Amino acid sequence: MDLAPDELASERPLVVDLDGTLIRGDLLMESGFALLSEAPLRVPAVLAALARGRAALKARLASEVALDVAHLPFNETFLAWLRAERSRGRPLYLASAADRRYVAAVADRLGLFDGVFASDGATNLKGEAKARVLCAAFGEGCFDYAGNATADLPVWRQAGAVVAVNVSPSLRRTVLRRFPDATVMDPRRFDALDYLRAMRPHQWLKNLLLLVPGFAAHRFDGAMALACALAFVSFSLCASSVYLLNDLLDLRHDRQHRTKRHRPFAAGRIDMLHGVAMCAAALAGAVAVGLWLPLPFLAVLGAYTALTLAYSMALKRQPILDVITLAGLYGMRIVAGGAAVAVSLSPWLLAFSIFFFLCLALVKRGTELIDRLGHGGADPPGRGYRLADIAALQAMATASGYVAVLVFILYINSPAVAGLYGHAERLWAIPGILLYWISRVLILTHRGEMHDDPVVFAARDRPSLICAGLIALVVLASI
Repeated sequence: MDLAPDELASERPLVVDLDGTLIRGDLLMESGFALLSEAPLRVPAVLAALARGRAALKARLASEVALDVAHLPFNETFLAWLRAERSRGRPLYLASAADRRYVAAVADRLGLFDGVFASDGATNLKGEAKARVLCAAFGEGCFDYAGNATADLPVWRQAGAVVAVNVSPSLRRTVLRRFPDATVMDPRRFDALDYLRAMRPHQWLKNLLLLVPGFAAHRFDGAMALACALAFVSFSLCASSVYLLNDLLDLRHDRQHRTKRHRPFAAGRIDMLHGVAMCAAALAGAVAVGLWLPLPFLAVLGAYTALTLAYSMALKRQPILDVITLAGLYGMRIVAGGAAVAVSLSPWLLAFSIFFFLCLALVKRGTELIDRLGHGGADPPGRGYRLADIAALQAMATASGYVAVLVFILYINSPAVAGLYGHAERLWAIPGILLYWISRVLILTHRGEMHDDPVVFAARDRPSLICAGLIALVVLASI
C-alpha cells in the first residue's frame, strides 16, 4: 500500500541511496559522458580499469572527472522530506555504489547526512555488498533504507522499514508484494512526450532544405517526391540521434543554462541508458531508410554524422569554427537533397547557402550571449565565447546575411537563370524580401527578442512565414 511520507515514524537511522533516489540520474553514466565530451582520447585508458572491476572503473573516472554536484537533478520532493526528517533529529546516511569522492561531495553540498557509505575502488557497494556493509554498521533490521532499483532488494530485505522512491511501476508492484508495509514516494511516471521532446522533432524543419535542389532544378515528379520523402525521414532520424548524443554529452553545461536545464536528460526525466538506446535506434533507422536512396546520399549522411560527432565532441568549443561547422551542417542538407534526387548542385546555390546559413549560425550564438547578458549571467561554460564578443558576432552576422543577398542578385543576372525561368526579371522581388527578413532578424537579435534557434523562430513567426510564402509565389510567377 502507498503511505504518506509523514506516516513513516520510525526513529531508526535512515540510509538513502543516491543514484535514481536522491538524484534523478546515474553518476557513473554522468561521469562517463563528461569524460567522453571533454577528453575522448582518455576513454580507452579509463576503460582499461574495468579489468579490475566496476569499483576500480568508478574510481578512475572520479579521478579524471570533477562533477558539478550543485546542478545535479535532485529529487526535490524526496529531498524536502529528508530535510523534515533531519529537522526532527533523525540520523541520515548516504549510501551509494558511486565512487566515494562523488558521494562525499553530494553529502557536503546538502549538509544533511551524518555519514556516507560508497564504493572505494576495491568494493562496488551495490546489492548484497551494500546490505552486508549496512548490517555491519547498524545491525540487521536496525536501519531503514530508501532506494529505487531492483539492486536495492537485498538491502530492503535487511532493513527495518522500506522506502521506495522513484520506482518503476513493475518494481513498485514487486516491492509492495514483498514488503506490504513499504512506503512508496514519488513513483516514476512514464511520459512519452519526454522521449519525443528528446528527439527534438521541431528541428526536423531544417530538413526541408533537402527539397531545395529538386525544386531549384524544377523537378516536380512522383519519383522526386518519393526520394525527397525518404531523404527527409532518414535525415530526421540521423539528426535526432545526434541531438540525443549531444544532450548526453552536454548535460553539465545544459543544467547551468536558463532554458536548456529543462530538457528531458538535463532534468533527469529520462534514464541516460534509454538515451543511449534511442540514439543507436535512431541512427540505425536513418541508415535503413537511406539504403533505398542512391549511394551518394548515404555518403553525405555518413559525412554529416561524422561532422556532427566532431562538433559535439570538440568543435562546439572552438570560437568561429563552431559557427562555420553549423553553417556547413545546414549546407550538407542541400547536398544530401541533391544526392537523393540525382541533381547537380548549382555553385550559386552553394555560395548562397554558405553565407545565408553562416548568418543564421552567428545569430544563434549572438542570441545565446545576449540572453545570458540580459539575465546577469557570466561567460557561457563549455563555449569559447565571451559576453564581450556580442558586437563582433552581430557585425559578422550582418555582413554574412547581406553577402548572401548579393550572391542571389548575381545569380539572377547569370546565364543559368535564362534556361530555368521564363520571366527571370520577376525574381528581383526576392532580394528585397530577403533584405527585409534578414534585417528584421538582426534587429530582434540585438533587442534580445530572438529565439535561440533562428529556424524555429522562422517557423513560428508570422512575418517570416509571410516572407516565405511571398518568395514561393515569386518563384512560381517567374517560371
